[in-house]
Amino acid sequence: MRKLESKTDDAGASNARRLEVGAAAVEKLRRGHPWVWQRTVQRGLDGVEAGQDVLVMAPDGSVLGRGLADPASPIAARLFTGADGAKMPIDRALFARRIASAFAVRARLFADGQTNAYRLLHGEGDRLPGFVLDRYDNVAVLRVDGEGAAARVEEFVQAAWPELQKLGIVTLLLREGKKAREGKPSATKATTLRGPDPKERVAVREHGVGFMVDVLQGQKTGAFLDQRENRWRAGLLAPGRRVLNLFSYAGGFSLFAALGGAKHVTSVDIAAGAHAAAQASFRLAGVEPGAHAFVTADAFAFLADAKRRGTVWDLVISDPPSFASNEKSLPRALAAYRSLHRACADVLAPGGIFCAASCSSHVDTESFLTTLDDAATNRTELRLLEHHGAPPDHPTLPAWPEGRYLKFAVLG
Repeated sequence: MRKLESKTDDAGASNARRLEVGAAAVEKLRRGHPWVWQRTVQRGLDGVEAGQDVLVMAPDGSVLGRGLADPASPIAARLFTGADGAKMPIDRALFARRIASAFAVRARLFADGQTNAYRLLHGEGDRLPGFVLDRYDNVAVLRVDGEGAAARVEEFVQAAWPELQKLGIVTLLLREGKKAREGKPSATKATTLRGPDPKERVAVREHGVGFMVDVLQGQKTGAFLDQRENRWRAGLLAPGRRVLNLFSYAGGFSLFAALGGAKHVTSVDIAAGAHAAAQASFRLAGVEPGAHAFVTADAFAFLADAKRRGTVWDLVISDPPSFASNEKSLPRALAAYRSLHRACADVLAPGGIFCAASCSSHVDTESFLTTLDDAATNRTELRLLEHHGAPPDHPTLPAWPEGRYLKFAVLG
């Protein structure tokens, strides 16, 4: 049996363990998919430690790429390079190069200074898989995905901190914890890695609009930055309309709708604390929250009650938490989306606009659109006017469809 050992003439790879994957995984990895699923690994995973450099090999002995191991995860390794970069160790120098490249892209994207809350580094999309770094004015928040990335946090921070300071960042936080679900706040803890401890809420700007972000306890790293451009689009659709924002959380869609000229905005979320944050953002942006409604309720129950009362809105926005946590839950998730979208359509006024979102990577675009078709909504006059994903500060890879998780459909 051929041994999975390092070649003596491959100095750059000599310190990396070798994983051999099955033939079925080879083409996807060669095309640039960054994940090595544990079920595809044939040999070499035993004894590998989380965060250890690994060379991923095809059955014929050719190198497919280099990554960090995460042996306890279904994703056994995440590739940082393809075959052409496999001799480069994953070290502080590599982190520094990738971070500088990612920051340069954001400097171009946000050169006008109107937005200071955005994603500085988007993990796999910026070829630093497992690392996500968000900016909220002068505070940066890091989240890592998987034990492989967690084992390299200090190395990452050493590379990132000097570049963050150049941007005027004074504090770097690490957020750890489970993802939030509707009605249940995320069980997170925030650790200050560099600089002074920040205030709980940080005032930021998005397209020139001020709002408040809870960087210590807010969902994800504090806010849903991936919906930034869609919030702006909602503001363009809002003039003169009565707006319903479901799963409103910190009220971003509601605020942009109000600023865009909505007659009235109703924000619905099951967490009462979310409304306090939303109202603080309204005040910061110069909008009187008392002129609008903030309802603490389950979205499905609220919609059922509105239908019974015959209440309708001209613009309905639905941005629920993920209904599909894994592939097995996909049928149930699609059924939940159909139920939600039918209920939304039932309270949409004639001639109204319906904005429907999904943040689940297990629900692809075409599957999501089946939950918005004529049969699903019982509204034969609705057309798909626009469809959007995440903004350019959340880049993805052509060979990594899982990265295109966000769907935002506009029907009217």
